[in-house]
Amino acid sequence: MKQTAILLLHCPDQPGIISEMTRFITDNKGNIVYLDQYVDKEEGMFFMRIEWELDGFVIPREKIKDYIDTLYAQRYQMTANLYFSDRRPRMAIFVSRMSHCLYDLLARWKAGEFEVDIPCIVSNHEELRYVAEQFGIPYYVWSINKDHSNKAEVEAEEMALLREKQVTFIVLARYMQILSDDLIRQYPNHIINIHHSFLPAFVGAKPYHQAYQRGVKIIGATSHYVTTELDAGPIIEQDVTRITHKDTPESLALKGKDLEKIVLSRAVSKHIERKILTYKNRTIIFS
Repeated sequence: MKQTAILLLHCPDQPGIISEMTRFITDNKGNIVYLDQYVDKEEGMFFMRIEWELDGFVIPREKIKDYIDTLYAQRYQMTANLYFSDRRPRMAIFVSRMSHCLYDLLARWKAGEFEVDIPCIVSNHEELRYVAEQFGIPYYVWSINKDHSNKAEVEAEEMALLREKQVTFIVLARYMQILSDDLIRQYPNHIINIHHSFLPAFVGAKPYHQAYQRGVKIIGATSHYVTTELDAGPIIEQDVTRITHKDTPESLALKGKDLEKIVLSRAVSKHIERKILTYKNRTIIFS
């Protein structure tokens, strides 16, 4: 496939933005292959994703962002991020003891559904090393003491590994540790978590037990970007399934596992495709 440039931008809404951006691309011999836009009337904000082929594009790829910033950033109060289709994201997966989300992610990657590299899997337990070995991915373990006395040291080593492996985003595939603010700030809107409830309901630990005690008739799963506020980051993907009074916390957890891996994989796919734009604590998901 031809290499493309992908531009995600947002700015205060005003006339002429689409025509300006499309003219910039076409005047420089770019062939637009995708364009989607959205206006938030409440906020008065304009959001757009535009993608064009680089073959024959006049401006060298290393200069494109400079041109956009110079021509449009101040004029439109625009925030823009530029990506290239041939620069594959590098995804680190963090896991603990549960394997369902990990297996699903790796199976989709192996099948070619995810255009991504996976240079490492990080865990706080040894149990899932065999899964990493099945897929030929290096597996690293750092155990955190119950009193968290070594947490800062462990995360420093993890961050060194992420830098060494040139990781661009992290997926928490049922990783049962709370990340420090320092680590989160290193990857703003680039750490994807799966929470086993339909947020904002039942945050924190044991949401299936909370759902059972509340007597709800549906349970859900939520994938979101991680922020320093627990389970409160921008939501990327959600889904639900119906339950009945006959369900137990154990059967809810079993049904929930299917939801978790599907919801997480959808969120990861959108992130890899550069189809998510975050604004404040919300996401705009382009089709």
